[in-house]
Amino acid sequence: MAKKNIYPNVYFSSVKDITIGFLIKNKIKALILDIDNTLIDYDKNLSEDVIKWSKDLQGQGIKMYILSNTNKEEKVKMVAEKLEIPYELFAKKPFKAGFLRTQKILGLNSENIAVVGDQIFTDVIGGNRCNMFTILVDPVDKKDYWYTAWKRPIENKFKKRLVKGELNVF
Repeated sequence: MAKKNIYPNVYFSSVKDITIGFLIKNKIKALILDIDNTLIDYDKNLSEDVIKWSKDLQGQGIKMYILSNTNKEEKVKMVAEKLEIPYELFAKKPFKAGFLRTQKILGLNSENIAVVGDQIFTDVIGGNRCNMFTILVDPVDKKDYWYTAWKRPIENKFKKRLVKGELNVF
């Protein structure tokens, strides 16, 4: 796998660190958002801070769309309704199809869309494969689902390189 596919364009601690100024500077008009451990914790809690962040950016013209690998519709629907944004389940990230369907729905060029998620092997690689801007965030919670937990040590090795400044990190 090519090095450029593994690394995000930028790495933040939280979605709340993504500001309108940053998005404008990078010509981003829409965010494709992961849900598990990006917006909500293991226990499905969505913080008021994330709701406010989402509403603020949407109020400034940023489109948002949830693209999730989960098949738990009630969970995704709950978050999508609170944030007032559309969603797609069982996206099969990092495969391109879900990202490309979402791009078509958003009606934007790939370079104007950022993919935001807590996993390199789904969100970052999938977004990079579709030539979208990728934003890696730290997981909301230390607790993980079994199918994610095994990948964390590998991802953390890549994240250490980001923190060490091998890439431009904000």
